[in-house]
Amino acid sequence: MDNPFQLITDAFAADYQINLSIQGLDGSIMLTLSNSGRVVAKRMISAEQRNDPQRLKRLVQSIQFGIAIEQGHSAVAILEAMTTGSGPALPPPPLKGRLRPTLGL
Repeated sequence: MDNPFQLITDAFAADYQINLSIQGLDGSIMLTLSNSGRVVAKRMISAEQRNDPQRLKRLVQSIQFGIAIEQGHSAVAILEAMTTGSGPALPPPPLKGRLRPTLGL
């Protein structure tokens, strides 16, 4: 079986500082992702999720989806990328406070 902590690290280490801390005797852990001192995501991971590779993969995707939505990415584009298997590449978030160029003006 793959190391669940390595899977989590591989998924997020390029963009975030990762903190994994034991939360209880049941084996649950708290995952905290931060960037520049700001907490980006915090999620409790049960022992059952951690020990089931498919559940852990879905959990990681769920966290990535939530972060992308918070950053302003299109939910439809993210879901399409996830379901087509085209990888985690996401379109850039919409520009806030800027007008979009229009054709013919």
